[in-house]
Amino acid sequence: MFAGRNPGGGRRPTMRLVLEDALLYQDGRLVRGHLVIEGGRIAAVEREGDPPAPGVGHGSAPSGEPDGGNRSAPGDGAMNAADDGGGPALPPAERRSLAGRIVLPGLVNAHTHTPMSLLRGLGEGLPLKRWLEEAMWPNEAAFTDEDVYWGTLLAQLEMIESGTTAFAEMYDRIDVIAQAVGESGLRAVLARGMIGLGDEATRRAKLAEAIDVARRWHGAYGGRVTTMIAPHSAYTCPEPFLREVAEAARDLGRPIHTHLAETEAEEAEVRARTGRSSARVMLEAGLFDGPALVAHAVYLSDDELRLLAERDVRIAHNPVSNLKLGSGIAPLARWLELGLVVGLGTDGPASNNNLDLFDEMRLASLLAKGREKDAAAVPPAAALELATAGGAKALFLEDVGRLAPGMRADLIVIDPSSVRYVPAHDLLSHLVYNGRGTDVESVMVDGRWLMWRRTVLTLDAERIRYEAERRSRRFRAGGAAGGPAKGPAGGAA
Repeated sequence: MFAGRNPGGGRRPTMRLVLEDALLYQDGRLVRGHLVIEGGRIAAVEREGDPPAPGVGHGSAPSGEPDGGNRSAPGDGAMNAADDGGGPALPPAERRSLAGRIVLPGLVNAHTHTPMSLLRGLGEGLPLKRWLEEAMWPNEAAFTDEDVYWGTLLAQLEMIESGTTAFAEMYDRIDVIAQAVGESGLRAVLARGMIGLGDEATRRAKLAEAIDVARRWHGAYGGRVTTMIAPHSAYTCPEPFLREVAEAARDLGRPIHTHLAETEAEEAEVRARTGRSSARVMLEAGLFDGPALVAHAVYLSDDELRLLAERDVRIAHNPVSNLKLGSGIAPLARWLELGLVVGLGTDGPASNNNLDLFDEMRLASLLAKGREKDAAAVPPAAALELATAGGAKALFLEDVGRLAPGMRADLIVIDPSSVRYVPAHDLLSHLVYNGRGTDVESVMVDGRWLMWRRTVLTLDAERIRYEAERRSRRFRAGGAAGGPAKGPAGGAA
């Protein structure tokens, strides 16, 4: 369908891989040890002083190649369980030294709109409603499949380079976005976003498409893709439509992904139309009867937060976007106090304006401290949990987000050689308050290197930059060149 992609590089190793001598993030702290990876999963975590995992010795030479696992074979330096006598032979093990490096679970972006990378820098200084209606929707109405493809790849390239291994997408043209996910190697939770403006026939067509893509793409690429059902919000979707969406999600057994209470203005609009808050509208429509993820949740009463907690509704916290659009500061500390599952999102790259979850971690912690007037609120370990295990739970991904046996081998390698990490009194604090996406050196998903030593292996970075820049020239703050605005595309911010 599209030309110029580079599907090479980064094959999943066929043998066991041992990542040695790293600082591993586990249980809220950094510990020195080794990771054993096999079949795309973490087979063992060896902390310093633990006995080695079966079949892993110290006789093979470390490799510096991303697919170096294919270079060692039994009898050629790699240890095999049978060499120690007894038991079935285990696959040979290739070793890679990560001395001086930090290994974290891959970061999880719990809410974004990746094709909007092509609109980055448009509509600056506008509040959410004007930003959508004047700068985003007119341009998105002019998007082609090729625009969505290259915009998505641009965003996925940025995510790989800054350490994100999984993301939740709400947009339209999911077939195109899913193709890009297949090429990048990232993990994705995809949902066809549905703005319910327009006539009944348009709404029904969007819902039918959302159901279709949720069925077809769930479990694709060896399980790297899962799906959700995504009504945009209470202020863009009539209540009867929300009830239909809730019923469809229940029938499919898929979670809901929606925007909730992002701004005071949208809450006032919903109350004026319905006499109730957005949360009450969604609750009564049945959107929270099953698993659900809500983005933003800035303007909810304590009673509404308790209702969400009782129903195990998960929250995607987007601190940078909420600040940039002047939307407000969410009560993160209160969410955590109530036991709500919270992940971090960037929102779209046009309202942030980057996809760097290190920025989100830092701001999530600092804003919570300022809002609560408590320097101990949301400490570094808690902020890092939001970007890893919290994000995975928010997306209903049960086997990513932690470095533990049996989990998917989604991880990132951090190079802490920057002066920002000196002196090394508290590296965990440095990661959250001083860390940047540019500190990420290598990225792995499902045991496959997507980036090794800052070279992306699965995507043609130069071609993506060229195509994205070329295509972005058609768009401007007042709408795309070549015609009037057509209204919302159906799945944006």
